[in-house]
Amino acid sequence: MRVTVRLFAMLREQAGWRERDFELGAGATIDDAWSAVTDVAPNLAAHRAAVRFARNREYAAPDEPLSDGDELVLIPPVAGGADPYRRLEMTAAPISDALLAELRGIVPTSADGALVVFVDQTRDTPGTPAPGEVEEAARHVGQPVAALEYEAFEEMALDIFGAIAAEIEARFGVRRLAIIHRTGRVALGEPSVVIAAAAAHRAAAFDAARYAIEELKARSPIWKSEQYADGSIWIGSPPRSGPMEEGG
Repeated sequence: MRVTVRLFAMLREQAGWRERDFELGAGATIDDAWSAVTDVAPNLAAHRAAVRFARNREYAAPDEPLSDGDELVLIPPVAGGADPYRRLEMTAAPISDALLAELRGIVPTSADGALVVFVDQTRDTPGTPAPGEVEEAARHVGQPVAALEYEAFEEMALDIFGAIAAEIEARFGVRRLAIIHRTGRVALGEPSVVIAAAAAHRAAAFDAARYAIEELKARSPIWKSEQYADGSIWIGSPPRSGPMEEGG
């Protein structure tokens, strides 16, 4: 089979060529193509640990088989800096001080000059009742909220967390992010959400954390019920189906 290999940046400079066709045997993998490339450009072998592969414009694993006519791009480290880190979770477990300390140690790297950690916690004052809950809310006027109860369509919520993380990277260049949201009962004063965003500069980290919490609340299928001594009410409004416009 014939496969076209393309090189960029430091790999192109060190090999001395940008694009070349290689004849490979039937059943050859991306790793086999890498071996063929380093046979003609042995100085590239030292970069193996940092090189990623794109087969026909999609990232691919080294053991993925190739087909005749494929385009294989060898991708050296990109300008974005440190490897991305995303931790996106729904959890019934409490968001503890130990978890916050763990995020403090894991989310930022030595290349990051800023880490913003936002904690959303339960308060005893009521929120805005959902449509259809206004009459029930009137029964609890003046009463303190005893706790919150969270229910979620978890699979879809995590998909939306992933979309938000991708938007944050595209808008602010922030590639290291954690979003963790509680489910179930959350007592007063306990965290219901934690967001940690690390970046080289503080402005991007602040922007990322703010965007994450605002978009999470506006778009995620997560429902919140305020618990009272003698009842409960659902809080919220119809969700937004997509991201807010840039500059909005």
